[in-house]
Amino acid sequence: MLKELYIKNLAVIRETTIPLEKRLNIFTGETGAGKSILINGINAVLGQRCSKDIVRTGCDKAVITALFTELSPEVCEKLAELGIDCGENEISISREINADGGSVARINGRSATAAMLKEIGSMIINIHGQHDNQILLDSQRHMEILDDFGGDNSLLEEYRVTFRELQITARRLGELKNQEKSRIERTRYLSEVVKEIGALDLRAGEDDELEKELAASENSQRIIAAIGAAVNAINGDEGANDIIAAAESEISSLTDVSAEISALYERLSAVEIELSDIASELEKIADKAELNTQRVDFVRRRLNDINKVSKKYLADSTELVKMYDSACEELTRLEGSNDEIKLLAAKREELLHKVTEQAKALYDYREKVAERFVSRVTEELEFLNMAGVVLAVRHEKGKLTVSGMDTVEFLISANRGEEPKPIAKIASGGELSRVMLALKSVIADKDSIDTMIFDEIDTGVSGKAAQKIGIKLKEIGKVRQVICVTHLSQIAVMADNHLMIEKNIVDGRTETTVTQLDFSGKTAEIARIMGGDNPGSLVIKAAEDELRKASEI
Repeated sequence: MLKELYIKNLAVIRETTIPLEKRLNIFTGETGAGKSILINGINAVLGQRCSKDIVRTGCDKAVITALFTELSPEVCEKLAELGIDCGENEISISREINADGGSVARINGRSATAAMLKEIGSMIINIHGQHDNQILLDSQRHMEILDDFGGDNSLLEEYRVTFRELQITARRLGELKNQEKSRIERTRYLSEVVKEIGALDLRAGEDDELEKELAASENSQRIIAAIGAAVNAINGDEGANDIIAAAESEISSLTDVSAEISALYERLSAVEIELSDIASELEKIADKAELNTQRVDFVRRRLNDINKVSKKYLADSTELVKMYDSACEELTRLEGSNDEIKLLAAKREELLHKVTEQAKALYDYREKVAERFVSRVTEELEFLNMAGVVLAVRHEKGKLTVSGMDTVEFLISANRGEEPKPIAKIASGGELSRVMLALKSVIADKDSIDTMIFDEIDTGVSGKAAQKIGIKLKEIGKVRQVICVTHLSQIAVMADNHLMIEKNIVDGRTETTVTQLDFSGKTAEIARIMGGDNPGSLVIKAAEDELRKASEI
């Protein structure tokens, strides 16, 4: 609970310490005295955005410190997660707002972010202001209210887990299907690559090897042709040996005549022998260089096939082998994605069936909750002087959403015999206030938030209805700390702790003070609310009577 609120230099409040009690705390005061400033101060320590304009004129900064005690186990657990020691189950939250627009927050003296304040604040205080009545005008929020009343969110949580899984599956399936056209085109291209390159059964560098082999074969042809011609020139008809033999024959008879001719004859015989030997060696070389014409034809055809594919894909044999391997891998992946589409489609159908069944169970649960909700809230509304009211819940099935397959809208008829219609269309401000109070009342024991703040919950009501609101607030105060800002005496008399907000002029400047009232002070303040600034004795006596009656409730 909020035990104490310290405020310094906040708007017209120079400095004040406000003590608060467990049960019903009521703030009253003249219009413009600064009641809304208190709510702004509490909002500040709860992490809400603050304007530098709320800093008191002429001051460097405003300071708001709130002391919270008797923290729930959930709050202590959250503080532990944030690394904050809550000691004796209490924490001090402070917020400094600088005149230059900056701000500093602390929890138990340790620096904290606005997000941390919001997270903790949402667990310890529930503030209901006039704008919160707009929740009732927004049918989209009615399901939240109904679920809060039900108190058991297990079915909703299970449904949402499946629903989100269905969303993820459907999204992935959609992506794959959108990619299907390009996947088919890509598969067709890759299949062609695999077919054409695979048919070659290539080795990396094979084209270079074949080019060299073909070049060597072409050299062999030239060698064989040249050797053939040379051998023919030596040994052929009218070849060199025949000419030499003829020359030998012509001078053979002269070898005995001239020693010089004999020597030349010897040389001719040696040349003949040398030429015959050269021809023999050349023939041996020709035999070694003999071509395998079938191999040459194969090499030419092979190179031609490889060059066609190389030209098409602008790649040599090594690059073609890499292209082939890459295409095979990608084809495997693409074929796998097709399998994934089938698996995801089956999974989506399975999840759709599951989530639909869960949505039906959630709908049935809410149907039962709605019956109890109408009964409880109607009781509260009757107590709050809306005896003729008829509350109904329009609960219909629709498409699957993150909240289920149903829609919820609250209907109301403020006059007996009239058909219930959407609250947004017929409820007045006073009726909205009482409906919201009724909702807060029936939900009060469903959560662990210790403090509830009502800022002018009495808007648009008076008389007996206001008295009933006061009684209801006092009733809620038995199980929760309630802080209420009001301008109605019927509500103010119910206070367990009555605080008066008063505006005065001190040293030429306006200052707002907050005073905790005793019975005498309560009487004077209630009398002022009932009869104005100078109430007569009858009004004062009436105020005393109302306070005594309230103390007996």
